[in-house]
Amino acid sequence: MHVVIAGGHGKIGLRLAALLAGRGDVVTGVVRNPDHREDLERAGATAAVVDLESAGVDELAVHLTGADAVVFAAGAGPGSGVARKDTVDRAAALLLADAATQAGVRRYLLVSSMGVDAEPDPERGEVWAAYIRAKKAAEEAITSSELEWTVLRPGRLTDDPGTGLVLLGPPPVGPGPISRDDTAAVIAALLDHPATAGHVLELREGDADVLEAVTAVSS
Repeated sequence: MHVVIAGGHGKIGLRLAALLAGRGDVVTGVVRNPDHREDLERAGATAAVVDLESAGVDELAVHLTGADAVVFAAGAGPGSGVARKDTVDRAAALLLADAATQAGVRRYLLVSSMGVDAEPDPERGEVWAAYIRAKKAAEEAITSSELEWTVLRPGRLTDDPGTGLVLLGPPPVGPGPISRDDTAAVIAALLDHPATAGHVLELREGDADVLEAVTAVSS
């Protein structure tokens, strides 16, 4: 399988790249900074240097040609303002969808966030509200497309070592932490199960093996 990861140098993206490449898949990581190429190559992936905030559909689609699936794992990141929550977390996700359609790639996995169905807590500030609204808008656009989409909403992400045990299901699963290791493992398993297309799924720590959990939601 050939997978293109938008946000290939992110904390989930690099983990997913290493996991997929380690099992023999072909992985392309889309990054903005050419200095990140070496990190992706160490993970076993090839870097495509594209700025998702300024690129056009044609420029991105070139790097998707021949892929079997695309994963949107990009994000404006901590310290970014309201404007970049929209240009990255929403607009770049839509750009990837348009480019995938143009390149003939049907499978699209969007990494979103728990909490998008509720009105953002004003006490968390305008940047948080912009992030939640951008993620929700991205979901609405992707789920109304003709792509074979899956939306994954992780809970609070941590850098703890993965346990391989998760709770995965349609919303509401309920809040809780989930490691980036286990999130990457779930993404890889979702890509292996085309029957998970058309599903919005929430993810946190739990008691089910990753493969068992993904098999259950795909049945």
